[in-house]
Amino acid sequence: MKKVVVIGGGTGIYPVTSALKHLGVDVSTVVAVSDSGGSTGRIRDEFGFQPVGDLRQSLAALAENKNQEWIRKLLLYRFEKGDGLKGHNLGNLILTALQDMTGNTDEALQKAASIFRIEGNVIPATTVTVDLKIVYQDGSEVIGEHTLDNEQTEPKKIDHIELKPSAEINPRAAQAIIDADFIIIGPGDFYASIMPALAPSGITDAFGKTKAEIIYIMNLMTRHTQTRDMSAHDHVSEIEHIIGTPVSTVIMNDQPIPEETLKQYAQYHEHPVEDDISDDARLLRAPLLSDETYIQPKHDTAHRSVLRHDSQKLIAVFGALIQ
Repeated sequence: MKKVVVIGGGTGIYPVTSALKHLGVDVSTVVAVSDSGGSTGRIRDEFGFQPVGDLRQSLAALAENKNQEWIRKLLLYRFEKGDGLKGHNLGNLILTALQDMTGNTDEALQKAASIFRIEGNVIPATTVTVDLKIVYQDGSEVIGEHTLDNEQTEPKKIDHIELKPSAEINPRAAQAIIDADFIIIGPGDFYASIMPALAPSGITDAFGKTKAEIIYIMNLMTRHTQTRDMSAHDHVSEIEHIIGTPVSTVIMNDQPIPEETLKQYAQYHEHPVEDDISDDARLLRAPLLSDETYIQPKHDTAHRSVLRHDSQKLIAVFGALIQ
């Protein structure tokens, strides 16, 4: 059975993991744990554990079959009323309870997978509780992943991100990368989800030891506060710089985006990622847009993308690459 590792944040890689579940491969997700907003941030501040929001999303994606429909619904359920509960996600609360009982996020995730009979692994990128430090090109710094959601008319350009405190890669994550046949990076918020998952020290060593084919899925749109004016080439270069090795395949959507959706994004100064790698032999184009527009629950305060990749369309793409 082929071993596939998916790296990023929960929301972005959800359709990727869901697609892989239909291809009979061994799936592991290596997930960023620097989230500090919404339900996840509130729970982290109260309990002091690693944030579980993206980890919970990955668990839900691994429950992507008919027999586990209600498990997925439970993990994704968000309370819309109740003092103290409004805005919280049930899956976050379940994982926090397991963290409290086991004293360990890794073990909590393994217990959750066992309880819900979920096949696959969800692995925190690091075992340390960390914050995200954003370093801008003008030398200024801010702490907290949630600060990337702050509205800014002319946001400063990001130079790089770091984890605070600095942290080693989770040994389970390193081993999964080394043993993988394929590694899929993204999609997801570039500096809030993808880069934090690749930020722990030791990540370059792990990629240096793997023989896996490395696949990068290009984001559909830019984020005004993160990737404004970043082209496809810029995205790939940043990824290759941090992992220390070339990407084997770049997957990019070629399905036209509806005009109304483009107008909606343009209000926030966000646009399709500019394709300046069309002559790169590694580029694989495919129609990948979900036909369903994401509707954000009113008590979910985090920034969410309306436009998403479609898991069913990704099945065909991955099937050709992996099998």
